[in-house]
Amino acid sequence: MTDRDVAGVPLPPPLIFVLGLVAGALMELVRSTSVPPWPVTVPVVVLGAGAWLWLDGESSIRFTRAGTPVIPFKPTTALVTDGAYRFTRNPIYLGMAALYVALAVGLGILWSFLFLPLVLLAVDRLVIVREEAYLEKKFGQEYVDFTRRVRRWL
Repeated sequence: MTDRDVAGVPLPPPLIFVLGLVAGALMELVRSTSVPPWPVTVPVVVLGAGAWLWLDGESSIRFTRAGTPVIPFKPTTALVTDGAYRFTRNPIYLGMAALYVALAVGLGILWSFLFLPLVLLAVDRLVIVREEAYLEKKFGQEYVDFTRRVRRWL
């Protein structure tokens, strides 16, 4: 954590997800996997992309309405606890994980699933833990109460 009014996140969270997909794509070059049949691919892509659009889009709208930035490199000015934040403290990262799954299946880079646990661990430890410490310091008991009501992921 830094003295500046930011969470101290070291990397843009989408980059962590992209790195996992790229690692999977590189593994595909070494040893390719079979692309799932379309009756599997289409629903996974539609559901994953739809979940991403809803979770990230709805969350971004709520951040905008609250007058606080979505980008973790800027100071947070308000605590958003409604919408998808009623059931997860991290709907944007959950949406990114859904998009990751959709892209891995849709693009046929199934090796990316090998890296998904590492991606989620990196997001959890490098991003979420820092954001939570920052939000607790900034919003105090209001944030602590929120963390007691709502799970980190699901």
